[in-house]
Amino acid sequence: TILWRSENKNELKETEQRRIALYKHTAALIRAYADIANEMGEAGYRPEEIEDIKRDVAYYEAVRAEIKLVSGDYIDLKAYEPAMRHLIDTYIGAEESKTVSAFGDMTLIDLIVERGADAVNALPKGITRNKEAVAETIENNMRRLIIDEMPMNPKYYEKMSTLLDELIKERKEEAKSYEEYLAKIVELSKRVKKPADSATYPEKLNSNAKRALYDNLSHDEELTIALDAEIRHTKKDGWRGNLIKEREVKYAIRKHIDDEAEVERVFGLVKNQRDY
Repeated sequence: TILWRSENKNELKETEQRRIALYKHTAALIRAYADIANEMGEAGYRPEEIEDIKRDVAYYEAVRAEIKLVSGDYIDLKAYEPAMRHLIDTYIGAEESKTVSAFGDMTLIDLIVERGADAVNALPKGITRNKEAVAETIENNMRRLIIDEMPMNPKYYEKMSTLLDELIKERKEEAKSYEEYLAKIVELSKRVKKPADSATYPEKLNSNAKRALYDNLSHDEELTIALDAEIRHTKKDGWRGNLIKEREVKYAIRKHIDDEAEVERVFGLVKNQRDY
């Protein structure tokens, strides 16, 4: 299989090389087709053969587009798409690929947060005609987002991962109607995308970094505020990857935390904060 089951956290990585191979081979097919598309008659192809080949290329492009969307790979591949988009529009006109491109800079989860359950209508017809395919597309995209954000706030996103597991289990057991499932997935999407809006944090924890420290320091508000201030006071420009500057940040953490293993854990968390 090229994809993965949304309840299996490891299959995303395990099937990555197969998906990349599919994208590369399909892109090569599209380029080869574009090179000869306007000269196939002169090359000796019969009209019905020309139509069959175009249909086959369009089919593989549709598969590529749907797998990119279901897997969430389209987010990473956006930078490589404009030239391919031109070839597809000119020689194939595949609707699925147009649908993926229409997302612009937004992800599927962004779209769900913005539009609610109506975002489902933005998916390609090949997905929307099957409710299970819709559910797995959303779940896979959410799983990918959770995995990507996990280093920023492990405790929070571990909780989100558990909630996603529970929602997938309920869906598979048909414990809720499809409409109830969509309402739950919209709610979870908002919690995954906007932690500050969905969790109750003390008023003073007014940055993502503070909230991440708080979640991963047993909700100790006093320690969180003191540590955040110490780190901001200590860190220097370009401190990541600079051994001396990193040691200074670790020393700042040691002022508030005694256990060396805990210092290393918190340092890893601090290093992943965009605020620092």
